[in-house]
Amino acid sequence: MLRFGTDGVRAEALTTLTEEYVRTLGAVAAVVLDGDSFLVGRDTRESGPVLQRAFAQGCASKGAEVIDLGVVPTPAVAHMSSVLGLPAAMLSASHNPWQDNGVKLFSAGGLKLSDDDQNIIQTELDQTLAMEDSGVVPDMVPQSIDLYVESVIGSIQGRFDGLTVVLDSANGSASTTASAIFAQLGADVVSLADQPNGRNINAGVGSTHPQALQAAVVEHGADVGFAFDGDADRVVAVGSDGTVLDGDRIIAMSAMDRRETGRLFDDTVVITVMANLGFRVAMETAGIALIETPVGDRYVIEALDAGGYSLGGEQSGHVIHRDLATTGDGVLTAVQLLDAAVRRDVDLGSWAAGVMTQYPQILENVSMDQKIADLDERLREAVEAEEAVLGSQGRVLIRESGTEPVVRVMVEAAKQGDAEASVARLVDAVRALG
Repeated sequence: MLRFGTDGVRAEALTTLTEEYVRTLGAVAAVVLDGDSFLVGRDTRESGPVLQRAFAQGCASKGAEVIDLGVVPTPAVAHMSSVLGLPAAMLSASHNPWQDNGVKLFSAGGLKLSDDDQNIIQTELDQTLAMEDSGVVPDMVPQSIDLYVESVIGSIQGRFDGLTVVLDSANGSASTTASAIFAQLGADVVSLADQPNGRNINAGVGSTHPQALQAAVVEHGADVGFAFDGDADRVVAVGSDGTVLDGDRIIAMSAMDRRETGRLFDDTVVITVMANLGFRVAMETAGIALIETPVGDRYVIEALDAGGYSLGGEQSGHVIHRDLATTGDGVLTAVQLLDAAVRRDVDLGSWAAGVMTQYPQILENVSMDQKIADLDERLREAVEAEEAVLGSQGRVLIRESGTEPVVRVMVEAAKQGDAEASVARLVDAVRALG
């Protein structure tokens, strides 16, 4: 039986993530999340329609009306859940290749499920027999996401007239919204990877492959570029010179802007353990406090809500403007960031360069056949040895992925070579445990 990870459940579609599993999950979610009506959206994967139908069958079997949002960004699903006060599901595997798919669940109000809620659903799934296809095609009531589009456009007072913006939609969900939003705000839009065919989502494009965006920004003499992931809850930016600006830089600039405009509650930002050491130094220098969480945007959101904070996110490009949205939103983040640059009359890349110095960070994924018991304890001696070598100018982080069968080994250091050498030694230590 599939298990929930850091962001719902995700696996190879129609083999591991079967129709029966998704149908059963729909039935359990409808009961646990108390959904008389249930919102369902999907990204552009070939398996999306089949799995959406299966999830809808499960919901309908428990008497829930199914409301079809169609192909939409994950943050649009969250927004509609918040506005309509209904639980929701998004069929997506985010930045994974087209062969995978997944289910992200939202409670009524647009928040991702807590660990407790996920555990309840997991327990019910473990005790529920897989639901076979009844052959009944459930009615799905169509629902537009105009309210979401309007909320993103209305989140700023300025416009982007005269600016050329390149948008890479990863052949995913952003292809239904991003270009239209920026065009309505006055930008001259150059669109990349906005022709999904079911199998080209994230294929050499999007936030995890920004090379095509970099080239297009330079080629078109654009002011800025933005690349989203498959379900558009992540974004990375590209400056006019082709420099990539990751989530750390985006959060750093957003934090500076919000503090100056009085919108950074308690001068605090919520980050994960992956945030670059250079980001941490920059925030300390600026007098901005940090709260750290495990990896996963839902943990960031939980910390934001616990303290009433307004900004948080991940290096990967999940950025949460909590006073404007209930989850990470790539398009909203891009709009907010460009608006801040316009108000300052600065080039985004130049501004980013002055905000923080990025320390070399080496990340290597070590494939594992099975989960390693007591990973931290068994690696303690090796980690402490590397920390002693790096001193205050470096950082070590080793963790098991919540979405893939890998152990992630990350080292930051003032010098690239030092980071690379440290990672190599730690990877050997991890492999020795397998």
